[in-house]
Amino acid sequence: MTRIGVVGIGFMGMVHYLSYLQIPGAEVTAVCSRDARRRAGDWTGIKGNFGPAGSQVDLSEVASFASLDEVIACPEVDLVDLCLPPALHADAAVRALEGGKHVFCEKPMAMTVAECDRMMAAAEANGRILLIGHVLPYFPEYAWALGEIRSGRHGAVLGGTFRRLIADPAWLDNYWDADQVGGPMLDLHVHDAQFIRLAFGMPTVVTTRGSQRSGLPARWHSLFEFESPGISAHCEGGVVGQPGRPFLHGFEIQLERAALMFEFAVSHPESGVDHAAYRCQPTILDEAGTATPVSLGDGDPMRAFEAELTHVVDVLSNGADPGPLAAAAARDAVEICRLETASLKAALN
Repeated sequence: MTRIGVVGIGFMGMVHYLSYLQIPGAEVTAVCSRDARRRAGDWTGIKGNFGPAGSQVDLSEVASFASLDEVIACPEVDLVDLCLPPALHADAAVRALEGGKHVFCEKPMAMTVAECDRMMAAAEANGRILLIGHVLPYFPEYAWALGEIRSGRHGAVLGGTFRRLIADPAWLDNYWDADQVGGPMLDLHVHDAQFIRLAFGMPTVVTTRGSQRSGLPARWHSLFEFESPGISAHCEGGVVGQPGRPFLHGFEIQLERAALMFEFAVSHPESGVDHAAYRCQPTILDEAGTATPVSLGDGDPMRAFEAELTHVVDVLSNGADPGPLAAAAARDAVEICRLETASLKAALN
């Protein structure tokens, strides 16, 4: 049994807590929040853009703490699950690792590559496991694509285009603060950066053009080149000023003998279109000219988090390969975002 302490009871902390309840071999033994109401189980004020609404939670069998140090000192916790603001990730992870706990940390891994390296060094020095919560490879469409690429059945990967756009998240505190959240590059695009790293390898050349806001990338196009000549990837990301479409993501990935396509968007109900629907169902195009839609289940995002956290438990309990949870890939995703940011700033200055 993996005993878990969830640190930070906001939307993501709630999602993790609810997901662990569905996973055999996982038990949440502690929660940690500075908010006394949430320590008491009043999660009614928690809101997110998917999953169930916040509610009253029975924490009578769960230890409730106000500080990370109390969680680290708790002998009933094996794994500290960090759902804190990004700027707190590095210090909290290092403290937990040095305190003898394994750590699962939400993305982005940290605000800088140096902080990522410090986290990895602490895990190695203390013989603890550090995993990073990049959930995108567990979403069915991205898991399908990664599986098709790695199977080799369609030949080598040649390139791909990725899109991830959101309406301006004005309700989020410190979103445009470079030291706290890092804007859409580090909060949003880091998903695609990590997926590109998994699917294509580490880019050798990064070129980014676009616009800035508060000194941070706001909306951009990036071109990635890799060690193998002729292989490239393109990504469009950032924030748009039209709230009628709060979210869009998708890809088109070219393989030697096939192409993989998918796009999903959310629109406000009053826009007159389905408010959360595929614009392009997952589809595989083959050399014979056939376009074959692929059915991947009901698309409930909560299932992706359950799959991700099931993998966490499998790594800790059975020594499974970390795969998409590996800290090294998460560190590289932060480095890719840094390279994109530097390229954009150089072009604008």
